[in-house]
Amino acid sequence: MLKLRNVYLVFALFPLLLLCLSCGDDPASPEDKNEPVTVTDIDGNVYQTIKIGNQLWMAENLKVTHYRNGDAIPHVTDNGTWTGLSTGAYSAYNNDNGYISTYGLLYNWFAVVDSRNIAPTGWHVPTDADWAALENYLIVSGYNWDGTTSGNKIGKSLASKTGWDTSPDAGQVGNDLSTNNTSGFTALPGGCRFDGTGEFDWIGEECYLWSATEVDGSRALNRGLSYIDPDFHLGGNRKQLGFYVRLIRD
Repeated sequence: MLKLRNVYLVFALFPLLLLCLSCGDDPASPEDKNEPVTVTDIDGNVYQTIKIGNQLWMAENLKVTHYRNGDAIPHVTDNGTWTGLSTGAYSAYNNDNGYISTYGLLYNWFAVVDSRNIAPTGWHVPTDADWAALENYLIVSGYNWDGTTSGNKIGKSLASKTGWDTSPDAGQVGNDLSTNNTSGFTALPGGCRFDGTGEFDWIGEECYLWSATEVDGSRALNRGLSYIDPDFHLGGNRKQLGFYVRLIRD
């Protein structure tokens, strides 16, 4: 463009050039790709969505209390009962419904993979391959906190701008929250419910999200963020733990 002799052509095309350059700064929105802007679960909860690469994700944690066929997911508040489960269940953080609107609900893994389906039609709980595709897209697309395109330093790009405890070191999720969430994924530090005690902890510090991928008879894979780390963790944890759920479109 700078070598064109016709100055009028340059000025005519300059606004279009700026528009094209700006298109690469943000993740594609659902509207850009004719994707649904929201998804509704069987309880009538409406969730925002976000297009990242070729994937369409819920931009909020799940808070459904029924499977797709209408059967109720058991609501378990008692700690001892929670730790002994081998079937699906959910709870609010600290058994306090005041957390649900922000953080969604905590589910054990048995609810995540129940054949009655926790997801609305056309959606599913992400497999580890789905999570890996998200991770790889963000890395190679320059979403690492330092702008590099190798190594897993994408935590800040996934983490919400609010709610996280603060941390001192550049690149950590809890450092300068104003630079978080460049992907629009809005991962929240909702903590978890433990498998051995049924108690709750780590709100403000940690984000744990289930995958549908099993490790063995007692464990399943998950992804997570910590306020003191720069990466998007891969973990293998016991199925009785209470973690949050994000859905991805089929």
